[in-house]
Amino acid sequence: MSVVIKQSSWSKRLAPWFAGFDGPLMVVVICLSIAGLATMYSVGFDHGTRFVDHARNMMIAGAALFIFAQVPPQRLLTIAVPLYTVGVALLIAVAVFGLTKKGAQRWLNVGVVIQPSEIMKIGMPLMLAWWFQRREGQMRSLDFVVASLILLIPVGLIVTQPDLGTSLLVLASGLFVIYFAGLSWRLILPPILIGAIGIVVLIVMESTLCAKGVDWVVLHEYQKQRVCTLLDPYQDPLGKGFHIIQGMIAIGSGGVLGKGFMQGTQTHLEFIPERTTDFVYAAFGEEFGLLGTTALVIGLVFLIVRGLTIAMEAPTLFSRLLAGSLTLNFFVYGFVNMGMVSGILPVVGVPLPFISYGGTAMVTLGVGLGILMSIARTKRLMQR
Repeated sequence: MSVVIKQSSWSKRLAPWFAGFDGPLMVVVICLSIAGLATMYSVGFDHGTRFVDHARNMMIAGAALFIFAQVPPQRLLTIAVPLYTVGVALLIAVAVFGLTKKGAQRWLNVGVVIQPSEIMKIGMPLMLAWWFQRREGQMRSLDFVVASLILLIPVGLIVTQPDLGTSLLVLASGLFVIYFAGLSWRLILPPILIGAIGIVVLIVMESTLCAKGVDWVVLHEYQKQRVCTLLDPYQDPLGKGFHIIQGMIAIGSGGVLGKGFMQGTQTHLEFIPERTTDFVYAAFGEEFGLLGTTALVIGLVFLIVRGLTIAMEAPTLFSRLLAGSLTLNFFVYGFVNMGMVSGILPVVGVPLPFISYGGTAMVTLGVGLGILMSIARTKRLMQR
C-alpha cells in the first residue's frame, strides 16, 4: 500500500505569515500609498531619483510593517523598557557630541548617521503602555505623575536640539497613552485651560513684538520667525512668508477638480518650496483639487477610525493603550501638516503620512502600522 504525500500549495504555506494583516486597514494603506507614489512622481520630476527613493522607502516601510505584524504584543511588552532606555541614552549622546546641520543638533554618527528622536515615536507609547499595564487595577495619581516624568525627559531633550516638530509628535503620542489610561478630567482640564490662556496671551504679545521688531528671549530665532509669519505672512512675502503664501495659492488655484496630474503650475514652475516634503499637500491640492484633498482626508479618517476600533477590541490594557496612541499619531501628522500648509498653524517639520518624502518617518509609520496589525491579529486568534 503506497502512501501519497500531498504537497502544500504556496498559498497555504504563506497564509500564516499574512494572518496578521487586517483587511480594511491594509486596503486604505495601499490606497494612500498609491496616492503618495502618484504625487511624488509629479512633484519630484526634477528631483533626480526622488520618486525612486520614495518607492524604495515605501518598500522598506512595507517590510517593517510585515515584520512587526508577526511580533505578538507580549513580545513588544518585553522590549519597551530597553527601547526607551536606549532612545534616551542616544538623545543624551546627541546633546553631548551630536552632528549639527542647519543650526540644529539632531543627528548621531554611529557608523551611519541616525536621528535618535525618531526612535521615541515608537519607544514613548511602548514605554508608557508598559508602565500602565504594570499598574493595572491599582492606578493612583502618583502613577500619572511618574508617567509625565517619563514623557517629559525625552521631549525636553528633543526640544533643546531644537526640533519642534518631532517633540510635538513624541509629546502627543505620550499624552494619548496617559489620557487613554484613565487620567481624570479634574487633572486634564486645568492644564488645558492654563495652556489655552497662555497661548492667547503669547499670541497677543508676540503680534505686538513682531510689529515693533522687538527681539524675544524665550524662542529660537527660527521659531520667532515662524510665529511672526503665521500671524502675518505678507509682512515678508518674498522671504519668510513665501512658503505659506505659495502653499495657499496652490491649494486655492486647484479649485474643485484640480488642474490635473502633472499640470500644477505652482508646482512645476517651482513656486512651492519643499514641495516633496513639508509642503507636498499644497502640490497635491493644486493638481487634484477639492475632490482629491477630500478623498485624502477621508482615507486618513478611515485609517484612524479603523485603528481606534482595533484599540477598543484589543484584549489587554497594554494593547489598547498602544494601539490608541499609534492611531492618533496619524491624526497629529495629518492635522499639523495640512494646518501649516493652509496657514492656520506655524510651519514645523511634520510630514504628511504616505505622501511626503522621507525615509525615517516612512519606516516609523510602517512599524506603527505593523504593531496595529499584530494587535488585530491577537484579538482574532483569541476569538477562535
